[in-house]
Amino acid sequence: MRHAIFGAFLALSTPAFAGEAITYAYDGSFEDATFAVESAIVDQGLVIDYVSHVGDMLNRTGADVGSDAMLFEAADIFIFCSAVVSREVMEVDPMNIVHCPYGIFVTEREGAVTIGHRDFPEGPMDKVEALLAGIVKSAMDG
Repeated sequence: MRHAIFGAFLALSTPAFAGEAITYAYDGSFEDATFAVESAIVDQGLVIDYVSHVGDMLNRTGADVGSDAMLFEAADIFIFCSAVVSREVMEVDPMNIVHCPYGIFVTEREGAVTIGHRDFPEGPMDKVEALLAGIVKSAMDG
């Protein structure tokens, strides 16, 4: 049943593909989205290694690099790994290490909140993409 629900989510969702990112519009605040993503990662039994506050860094350093452009009001990236999935994809090709650790980002830009992750190469990395999509779905469902 769980696989059927997840399959329906993938079939009915309309992720936007922006270069190498798969993004989903989040109907809520940035704070709610970051809490939902953090909770969804932890609920999978995974450990968040690091939260990169990219938005804060970009806003803080803009003037230092000669820019006054506001890229994001806020942007965080949750960095983590899955021992099970990582082992599976690296046993197929040890060079899949290049994709580890994994990240899910949350951004707020012009009032719109987005959750997303990298679009991985076809093949063994489909397992990683499915893991990330499942985490995002869980975060979106609240």
